[in-house]
Amino acid sequence: MQEQGSISIHTENIFPIIKKFLYSDHEIFLRELVSNAVDATQKLAQLASMGSYQGDVSGARVEVKVDKEAKTITISDQGLGMTGDEVKKYINQIAFSGATEFVEKYKDKGDTKQMIGMFGLGFYSAFMVAKEVEIITKSYQEGAEAVKWTCDGSTSYSIEAAEKSVVGTDVILHVADDSEEFLEDHKISEILNKYCKFLPVEIKFGTKEETEKDPADEEKEIKVQKDNIINNPNPIWTKSPSDLTDEDYLSFYRELYPMNFEEPLFWIHLNVDYPFNLTGILYFPKVKNDFEVQKNHIQLYSKQVFITDEVKGIVPEFLQLLHGVIDSPDIPLNVSRSFLQADNNVKKINNYITKKVADKLSDLFKSDRKAFEEKWDSIGLFVKYGMITEEKFYDKAIKYSLLENVDGEYFTIDEYKDKIQSLQKDKNDNVVVLYANDPEQQHGFIQACKERNYDVVKFDAVLDSHFINALEQKLEKVQFKRVDADTTDKLIEKEEEIKSVLSEDEETKVKEVFEKAFDNPSYTVTVASLSTNEQPLTVTMPEFMRRMRDMAKTGGGGMNMFGAMPDQYNATVNANHALISKLLKAEGEEEQVAIAKQVVDLALLAQNLLTGEKLTSFINRSVDFLAK
Repeated sequence: MQEQGSISIHTENIFPIIKKFLYSDHEIFLRELVSNAVDATQKLAQLASMGSYQGDVSGARVEVKVDKEAKTITISDQGLGMTGDEVKKYINQIAFSGATEFVEKYKDKGDTKQMIGMFGLGFYSAFMVAKEVEIITKSYQEGAEAVKWTCDGSTSYSIEAAEKSVVGTDVILHVADDSEEFLEDHKISEILNKYCKFLPVEIKFGTKEETEKDPADEEKEIKVQKDNIINNPNPIWTKSPSDLTDEDYLSFYRELYPMNFEEPLFWIHLNVDYPFNLTGILYFPKVKNDFEVQKNHIQLYSKQVFITDEVKGIVPEFLQLLHGVIDSPDIPLNVSRSFLQADNNVKKINNYITKKVADKLSDLFKSDRKAFEEKWDSIGLFVKYGMITEEKFYDKAIKYSLLENVDGEYFTIDEYKDKIQSLQKDKNDNVVVLYANDPEQQHGFIQACKERNYDVVKFDAVLDSHFINALEQKLEKVQFKRVDADTTDKLIEKEEEIKSVLSEDEETKVKEVFEKAFDNPSYTVTVASLSTNEQPLTVTMPEFMRRMRDMAKTGGGGMNMFGAMPDQYNATVNANHALISKLLKAEGEEEQVAIAKQVVDLALLAQNLLTGEKLTSFINRSVDFLAK
């Protein structure tokens, strides 16, 4: 048997197109060929289980071999194999209608993986690295003869009889000169570990040396060469949760992330077969404040073949902070962004995962609130991120999202509203939540609030400015104010008014003196009638402006304009403080301004706004004053 012919395709030469437009993804040739080999192996095992094949399929595996001297890569399987007619049918006839138009459409969009999958070009990805490809194959069918197919990258091929004793297929790639990097063992190992780590059939690549007890003398150890199986064919996401222990889940986490030395907080085992197929395990890591570095840790698989770790579109944005794996045959191996946006199954998967995560957190909160509170520092950022970005998640998480006050007590949002509403209602019937983002720095402001029996919560995480904004939009008649956003009397404005001990002329004089002491248009000076225990001068940035600036720092959409604006502060002089009366009694304006300058610097120091030369000047002035 010997035959020559032309591969049936609807473009003159597909191989230069493959080389040119798929080159950026050239390493996927190995994923495609190994996946094909695994598929053939599984299909033969299925036939054997049905009694349609009498041969021995136990121990069947796929092997990858590199011959650096011959410049070949061989992928061998013990699967179905092909007859000569099947080779002609499956290898030679490529349904590639409109190939040129399709290439033109996708070549500038980076969707090269989609191109391969859409037209069944998995096998032909071999020509991305090979100048010639051979297939030596023998079908499982009784009486089938082995055949050899050869193609040099043109549309011409040859097919002839071959010698092969066992059922299966060998694909031999004669590597092109510009692709010799793939003849390095470490490169092949890297690709196999990336794409084939959990394929359901054993993948052998070379051998490895292991240490074992010497059977002749158990006191001694010997080095032995063993097959190097690069994959775990039975990852735990394919098993029933009832058959797994906590240690199984932790061990698998370490297998996924060998360089992550912190154990996950908890996990969710996903398993659904209707209306879509999905399995997987999602782990909750200890989320850091720098949440951007946490992303791209969920790995997406299709039938245990790695696709990508960029799961945007499949997994809601906030869930990208999780770690783990998702495996769904309903997501094609060669996935594209346009597919993700349009596919209904992907949308259903997205909603399902959101619900599972929300329900898991709810169960943890209800079953062991104390343990949930202890984990809140690690999961709070994640929950808040979800509440900001996903409406459906917000509706569930609002019931167990926690606020922690500066005394270390935890409350749900409803519990906290009940706690503070009797004392922290303003004259417009708004419940005012007071918060600190730096309790150490804002200690004086917190103490002033506590003297009025107000409670203060901590909002010191990276997303808290966005979270506060989201809560204000959702919660009726609830406002959030940072403890240093205004004088304590004005943070929660009441009906009663405090009278000023100064006359109108005296207030005008005080305002003029402090404006000279500031000598800075960024500070707007006002004189207000406050409690005598308020500070003589309080410098604040208005809540709205400061919050918008905080949001701009963390990428708040549309907030960049606030980040670019110059700082503006309110400087509120307490007309009723004894020091202000003393200032008015000072002899001459120069002495009044000197006193005011000291008061100004103290107020700036309280807000961490006194730095550099001004701080040095204040320290020297204070030392001179004490020395008198």
